[in-house]
Amino acid sequence: MENIKTKKVYVVGHKNPDTDSICSAIAYANLKKQIAGDKYRFVPMRAGMLNEETQYVLDRFGVEAPKLLGNVHLRVQDVDVNRMEGISSNMSIKEAWALMKERNVYTVAVTREERLEGVISTQNIAMSYMDVYDNEILAKARTQYQNIVDVLDGEVVTGNPHAYFIKGKVAVAASSPDLMETYIEKDDLVILGNRYESQLCAIEMDASCLVICQGAQVSKTIKKLAAERDIVVITTPHDTFTVSRLINQSIPVKYFMDKDGLTIFNTTDYVENIKDIMTKKRTRDFPVIDKEGKFYGFISSRRLMDADKRRVILVDHNEKTQAVDGIDEAEILEIIDHHRLGSMETVGPVYFRNQPVGCTATIVYDMYKENGIIPDKIMASLLCSAIISDTLLFRSPTCTWLDRAAAEALASIAELDLNELADNMFQAGSNLKGKSAKEICFQDFKHFTVGDVKFGVGQINSMNAEELTEIKERLLPYLEKAANTHRLDMVYFMLTNIVEESTELLCYGKRAKEQVIEAFDLPADTADIHLEGVVSRKKQLIPTFVIHLQQ
Repeated sequence: MENIKTKKVYVVGHKNPDTDSICSAIAYANLKKQIAGDKYRFVPMRAGMLNEETQYVLDRFGVEAPKLLGNVHLRVQDVDVNRMEGISSNMSIKEAWALMKERNVYTVAVTREERLEGVISTQNIAMSYMDVYDNEILAKARTQYQNIVDVLDGEVVTGNPHAYFIKGKVAVAASSPDLMETYIEKDDLVILGNRYESQLCAIEMDASCLVICQGAQVSKTIKKLAAERDIVVITTPHDTFTVSRLINQSIPVKYFMDKDGLTIFNTTDYVENIKDIMTKKRTRDFPVIDKEGKFYGFISSRRLMDADKRRVILVDHNEKTQAVDGIDEAEILEIIDHHRLGSMETVGPVYFRNQPVGCTATIVYDMYKENGIIPDKIMASLLCSAIISDTLLFRSPTCTWLDRAAAEALASIAELDLNELADNMFQAGSNLKGKSAKEICFQDFKHFTVGDVKFGVGQINSMNAEELTEIKERLLPYLEKAANTHRLDMVYFMLTNIVEESTELLCYGKRAKEQVIEAFDLPADTADIHLEGVVSRKKQLIPTFVIHLQQ
């Protein structure tokens, strides 16, 4: 099971991540590593594809992009799977039973070159003792003589112990040689005592194996005759009755193992998907294989019940629709955000920090200071870039004096020119050449729900009016598809001109345009919707629109 010192915590922003979402996740994970000790391992992640602006920032400061966290659904590999090595199909059921007792398990896997061939359980072994088998069972099971030797605590006198008993029956020579000749046949395995005549008779009847009981000495003549005919001779300290009782335990596990109709799970399977399957089966342990098809271990219903959820810290969002898939199944430890309160629900209380500032990075920087830690140049650069992005270099109405003060302090630590960095960031972000309408639409797109109305709002910021006009022509025909794909009643897209501090709003959906006209009190015959001074989705567009829908 994962050691407490290695427990992983994902620090992740919202889907369609922006620069604030990515940089705040990286910087906050860095802070948590410094203040939380070694109890957890904090890993920054992303919930979607990076945009050009964010990629520029990471490349400029030499920071590797966080890995993609597609979802936080619990997988089998996250559960305490009972790891163990498989056994050979030729292992005797006696040895398999001893191994189960040693490992304190009820089931073991039968493997070949790490590939699963079947499973053998205590129930299988118990049935092997209880069921009545004929005297040819050892041959039918192709039992290796070495198994017989091991089970009987015996010793090979002549013959190849690695050969297999594949034909004939098991017979006990308790009668005279004359009577033996009536039931001993070629290739039989004969259990007998120290009588020379009986041993000689078995050899003359061309038996394949002699098991001589009670540690009796084997004469040179018998050894010589047996060797000449390739007959295996085994001596055992046990009496005839004990040998007859034990010998079936030498049968290889492959004869009793379950191999058809097995319910097998993969390490990448989602726990939620396999729970129902497990409850419908009367199986105690289910084999698990890895991505390469190799046996990995066993999983049981009890282990699922004890499974730890994936641990996450959410930054720059608290809306369920914006969170990584499967968030309901995860354990949310903290939420650090600057947006309105959303629809996120948690099982228990969490640390929730929400401040009315223009950027999550501003909050993260405050938390560095509160813990007496000065961010290094790289972390300062990332946090500063995030504030520039979210406040449009202090042009956005969401920007507060705290954001400006934080950005200036971080720029000083990182030795950055705010205007130069902002210009390069915005130019990188507005470079959409080669991108499809779909990629542009969902580069920065968020879902919202007000009552029964579901709508989405995307946004592109650019310093180039001509580029915004080109984007408009490409996006307008695509909005209908975007709405249908995401099952939205309305879709809006903000074409924001950073220089002019204005937004042209594209609309699609039943009464979508009329709703905006009414919300912003525009003339009823408005053709193209231009919102002067509106550059912020979060503080200017969404609040006004939501209030209108609620009324």
